[in-house]
Amino acid sequence: MSEHPKGAILQRDKTTYAIVPRTPVGLVSVDDLEGIVKVVRKYEIPVVKITSGQRFALVGIKKEDVDNIWKDLGMDVGKATELCLHYVQACPGTAVCKFGVQDSLGLGMEIESFFYGLDLPAKVKIGVSGCPFCCAESFVRDIGVFGKKNGWTFIVGGSAARRPRIGDLMAENLSKDEVIDLTKRSLEYYGDKAKKRERMARFVDRIGIENVKDAIL
Repeated sequence: MSEHPKGAILQRDKTTYAIVPRTPVGLVSVDDLEGIVKVVRKYEIPVVKITSGQRFALVGIKKEDVDNIWKDLGMDVGKATELCLHYVQACPGTAVCKFGVQDSLGLGMEIESFFYGLDLPAKVKIGVSGCPFCCAESFVRDIGVFGKKNGWTFIVGGSAARRPRIGDLMAENLSKDEVIDLTKRSLEYYGDKAKKRERMARFVDRIGIENVKDAIL
């Protein structure tokens, strides 16, 4: 059994922990916000940080408080260290943005509901953008999607890490259902062929994008 509390990440001081509540595609309800404020005050949590994955990190928590904080929050744990789909990042899309041409929030929610927590060789992050401006960083995510008037464009193999990589375009003019199906096939192929802890960008480099296309499309 792990010595660390469930859903908690040991911090640099080797004493305190951080937790990341799950907030699919960055949407947060009033109840979620009130719950976060309540636990931050009650447990005197010193740092609240909005992450690049559109989530809240509550940092500086005492070990003995972690379980009670999760109970008080009533929110799911956001995956942060496990080898799985960590999150789907999405821009506002047609919900509110004047530039949006596709419903990125709706598609992002569906993708996360299908694949969240799926066991994989390494962590996976997905970006869904409602237009070619790619505000959800679709070209530097393991899997990226962005909308155009004729449908969705699908990208694999992006990375914003220390060895940056622009993702490869796989298919264009896709429907929502086609995007979900292609995501499923991409993750299945990656899960079957990738080495442990090999991120999608390095996997595509090793296998070759044409071989990836031949296997998935």
